[in-house]
Amino acid sequence: MSTYDFERYLNVRSAYGASFDFAGERLCFLLNTTGVPQVWQLDEPRSWPRQLTFDDERVTFISQSPERDEFVFGMDDGGNERQQLFRLDGDGETITPLTAMPDAKHRWGGWNSDGSQFAFTSNRRDNAVFDVYVQDRDGTGEDAELVYEGDGWLSLAGWSPDDEKLLVIESHSSFDQDLSVLDIESGALEHVTPHEGNVRYQGVNWGPNGEALYLVTDDGADTMYLARLDLDSLDVELVEEGGEWNVDGLSLHEDTGRLVYSRNVDGYTELTVGELTDDTTIREFPTPNLPRGIAGGVSFDPDAERFAIGATGSTDNTNVYVVDVETGEAERWTEASTAGLPTESFVRPKLVHFESFDGRKIPAFFSVPDGAKAGETPVIVDIHGGPEGQRRPSFHPVKQYFLNRGYAYFEPNVRGSSGYGKEYTHLDDVEKRMDSVADIEAGVEWLHDQRAVDPDRIVAMGGSYGGFMVLAAITEYPELWAAGIDIVGIANFVTFLENTGDWRRELREAEYGSLEDDRDFLESVSPINNIQNIEAPLLVLHGENDPRVPVGEAEQIAEEAAEQGVPVEKLVFPDEGHGFTKLENRIEAYTKTAEFLEEYV
Repeated sequence: MSTYDFERYLNVRSAYGASFDFAGERLCFLLNTTGVPQVWQLDEPRSWPRQLTFDDERVTFISQSPERDEFVFGMDDGGNERQQLFRLDGDGETITPLTAMPDAKHRWGGWNSDGSQFAFTSNRRDNAVFDVYVQDRDGTGEDAELVYEGDGWLSLAGWSPDDEKLLVIESHSSFDQDLSVLDIESGALEHVTPHEGNVRYQGVNWGPNGEALYLVTDDGADTMYLARLDLDSLDVELVEEGGEWNVDGLSLHEDTGRLVYSRNVDGYTELTVGELTDDTTIREFPTPNLPRGIAGGVSFDPDAERFAIGATGSTDNTNVYVVDVETGEAERWTEASTAGLPTESFVRPKLVHFESFDGRKIPAFFSVPDGAKAGETPVIVDIHGGPEGQRRPSFHPVKQYFLNRGYAYFEPNVRGSSGYGKEYTHLDDVEKRMDSVADIEAGVEWLHDQRAVDPDRIVAMGGSYGGFMVLAAITEYPELWAAGIDIVGIANFVTFLENTGDWRRELREAEYGSLEDDRDFLESVSPINNIQNIEAPLLVLHGENDPRVPVGEAEQIAEEAAEQGVPVEKLVFPDEGHGFTKLENRIEAYTKTAEFLEEYV
């Protein structure tokens, strides 16, 4: 089988984040052909697209105006996540900065019905909290009207059909939200989700006539289900059960009652398309014929006859499809390049389960390269971030590169991962933190029993919280590892919480424990305080502008590990944040990873 260099794999493109224009004729979407995501436009399927933005920084989202040939997009600077909003004419000629406050974050909240105003939340008044703003489409900077002062992490789920209210989401943690309805004129905020304990309210949509909300929630259940929240009585009515798996997404067209919801079945997306025939009954249409894998980001055309959606699979890079609502026929509109790599060379994983220390079955995806020889195959254990994340069967160019080079790839969804119900997600909270690391140890023991695997050449790799898991694994179970790759990871929970963005601290303390109450515990599980155990060579990759896990985490772990006498290499990118978005940086980071593993594994 032919082998290909890393640059080829990192030049595989992705098209996603699509929306129809106000007339339902053209499609705008994000595509990273230039090396970072920019805005592109198509008039018809697989025609030659037009590039509309030409910046060196990533575009984070696009939202088409409902009544004009224009849209708003978001962009930050060097990965710092302080997103600014811009308006772009449909012909791509004129860009207008709408916020122009580079020290603040701006979170898009949607257009009103005629596109004359838009809403957003921002921490421009106080770095630690988010307020709600409304701005005229031709306003800029300080023209935005502050309509509600918040005291937490606020985002918006859109305008009511009559344009008089906004739906406000307050996140207390990744697994606990509250919804409120804000009267724009009076500033009155009505809390509509009174509850006890942790309850998720996600995928929130205004229903027809604005009398109810449609959403997914796990209120009173282990898995998430589709529900209707009556805004008069505040009763939550079941629409579709979750059952064994989460209903994890919903998009509702408020004028027609047509909807798309998704179910996460062991990581794979299963879509249901239909329309409301009464408040809680759905008439279903045929299932769309999309690639098996993950699909999301639904955007209806103005009449809800079609919707655009991004779809990807283990061997399919991300592209935008347009689906006919009534027939389920899906047509691919974009041609995101595979960089000339033959798709038949891509490897599909197997879904496996291994037993952990307490008898619990842990799910994982396991990929073995073609032609793997018994007992000679090195393995990369790639641990997802979050920690409330989930490794799912999407296209992963780094994985496909290493499979092409003869590595096996193991992607566990340890306890604490989302996608498997509320109970499973909370099995790693605070004092249970190291149980998830023990799951990694059990996964490696399972790998030892696999015929192809060389037990002396197993690598831990992960980013963000996955970076912490790498550092914890190689210090708690040092004898298991041939090398570690820490990407924007947490080395010390105390310094991480002290230095992360003010707006994030409360959310993260809900998962990890607080500086005030749990400092001793946080110190005890921080890999930096167990670094004397390290034996494996370590590569540390980070972005200097990272607002989530500050670069000091990389600096301290690299320094301390080097003092233990193990080989350590560190690479910090001055124009990146929490992860690497620029193509040249991705090539450098992952080429360095390949060279590091070539030397030590």
